Amino acid sequence: MTWQAEIDGGRCIASGMCAGIAPDLFALDAEHARPLADEVPEEERVLDAADSCPAAAITVRDGATTVGPRP
Repeated sequence: MTWQAEIDGGRCIASGMCAGIAPDLFALDAEHARPLADEVPEEERVLDAADSCPAAAITVRDGATTVGPRP
């Protein structure tokens, strides 16, 4: 099973937290982070990346349901 991870480029401050937590799933470019694929595995570290983002720029969805960041 997979989720969709989206990074809001307007909010992203390129802290690199997501790429540090899951370097095989997120990359840090010059100005923003980005997911490396349209879908990400349903793994705890994907949610950890969303939870750890200081700008709350990462949203993880399972279809229409938002699963991360967690409250």
